[in-house]
Amino acid sequence: MFDIIIVGGGPAGVTAAIYGVRAGYNVLLLEKLFTGGQAATTFEIENFPGTKLIHGADLALNMDAHVRSLGVDLRYTTVKSVELSGAVKRVATDSETFEGKTVILAMGATRRKLGADNEDRFAGSGVSYCATCDGSFYKDKVCAIVGGGNTALEDAVYLANIARKVYLIHRRSEFRAEEHLQRQVLAEPKIEVLYNKIVVSLQGESALSGAVLRDTVTGDESPLALDGLFVAIGTIPSSELVRGQVATDEAGYIVAGEDCRTDVAGVYAAGDVRTKHIRQIVTAAGDGAVAAKMAGAYISENKGSLWS
Repeated sequence: MFDIIIVGGGPAGVTAAIYGVRAGYNVLLLEKLFTGGQAATTFEIENFPGTKLIHGADLALNMDAHVRSLGVDLRYTTVKSVELSGAVKRVATDSETFEGKTVILAMGATRRKLGADNEDRFAGSGVSYCATCDGSFYKDKVCAIVGGGNTALEDAVYLANIARKVYLIHRRSEFRAEEHLQRQVLAEPKIEVLYNKIVVSLQGESALSGAVLRDTVTGDESPLALDGLFVAIGTIPSSELVRGQVATDEAGYIVAGEDCRTDVAGVYAAGDVRTKHIRQIVTAAGDGAVAAKMAGAYISENKGSLWS
C-alpha cells in the first residue's frame, strides 16, 4: 500500500510527489501523457522563479528528472476509476489497481478554445490562453482578448500596461464581469471594446498576423490586424473521474480551500482542478506542497487506527 497516490503529473502533482517522498512517504505518481501538464505545451515561460526564461518542454523534462532522482514511483498510465470513501483508497489504471492511505487529485484543467479556423496552428505562435504567462512577449504590439468575464477584463487591463493597443472582443452587447472591472476597461485609452463580435478564423504565415471577426447581429465579417490573440473564455476542470465522490462546484471544480482538503477524509485537491482564483504554474506548485503536507499530517494522525 502506498502512503500517497497522486493522480496527475503537472506542476501540482510533481511538487506533491517531491514533498511527499522527501518527507519519507511512499509515493506513487500517475500521469496519463507527460510530466508538466499544460506547462509542457507552453512555448516559453518567464514567470517561474529561478528560471528567468525556459521552454515549457524543458521545464517538463526537468520535473520528470527531479521526481525520478528522488525515487518517486512515476508511472505513465491512464487512471480509469477511483474509490475514495474508505480508509484505504483504490485507484485503478488500465492494467492494475493501487491502494493508498491518501490520494491527491491533481488532474488539472484545460483551456476552453474558440473553435476558430487555424486556432491550433497558431497556438504558441500568436495565440495564447494565459495573458499573465505570455503577455510580456507582446510589448508595444497590438493584441486582442476574447471574452466577457472577469478574467478577460482583468487580462485586458494587464495587457494595456504592456501592449501598444488592446482590443477586447466580446460576443454580446454587455459584459458579465464585475462592475469595477468594466469601469477600469472603459476608462483605459489603450483598450478598444468590440461588442457583438466573434473570431471565426485566424491568419498569418509562420506567426499570427490577424483575425477575421463576424458581427453576431449583422453577420458581416471584417479583418483585424493583430500580433497576439489571448483567449479568456474559461477553463474546463478535468474532474470527471471523481464527480459524485467528492464535492464539486457548478463548473465542475473540486471544492477545496487553501489547505487543499476535499470533503472526503484523506483526499486532497491541488492545482487547476480545485476551486481557486488564480491558476498558474507557481500556484499549482504551491498547492502541491500544501497537499503533500496535509496528506502527511493525516497519515500521522491516523497511524495505527485506520491501517493495520
